Amino acid sequence: MTQDEMKKKVAEAALAYVVEGSMIGVGTGSTANMFIDALATIKDKIQGTVASSEVTAERLRGHGIPVLSLNEALKQVDSLSVYIDGADEFDPKKCLTKGGGGALTREKIVAAASDQFVCIVDSSKQVDCLGAFPLPIEVIPMAENLVMGIAKSVGGEPKVRTGFTTDNGNIIIDVKGLEIHDALALENDLNEVPGVVTNGVFAHQCADVILMGTPDGVQIIE
Repeated sequence: MTQDEMKKKVAEAALAYVVEGSMIGVGTGSTANMFIDALATIKDKIQGTVASSEVTAERLRGHGIPVLSLNEALKQVDSLSVYIDGADEFDPKKCLTKGGGGALTREKIVAAASDQFVCIVDSSKQVDCLGAFPLPIEVIPMAENLVMGIAKSVGGEPKVRTGFTTDNGNIIIDVKGLEIHDALALENDLNEVPGVVTNGVFAHQCADVILMGTPDGVQIIE
């Protein structure tokens, strides 16, 4: 089974977590795109969606799936029933690193507004220790050099993502070379740096359920 086939399997499996008649959150990235394509087959069974990026919103609308802003959605419901998204890595505690597509801030916001976070990945994303994938940090542009210096001080190799601006108008600094043994502590420490909007460690908003595509089928990690 190819990587894309594994992604497709978990995307389809995630439909089982979509609560009929509810509002749901949808993430960003290649696996999330496959989920959107699968969601189109049951689009009449949901109230609507909240997208974590403009790219995701465009794909949802292309399938005729209603898209609301989070503020609009929360005027109609108390919370989103589920948030479904991929990850760049996940560890044994179901902590994640995310943001390869640059939507980490909006992904965290939508995850925080949801009753359940279902993470859909293929088996290449499973690691014992987070950090092999460069950690994205969304930064207000004037704080670029400040954040670069702090990233170096914790043992990272930071680099500004060239030619990329987030949907919020900010830059992304990708940090290589980290070994993230205490995901919650690193998430907190980086978020305390002035100018950091948020970082790609998802420990506060870790996954409730991980659906992992393997050559033998979909493995559920709870």
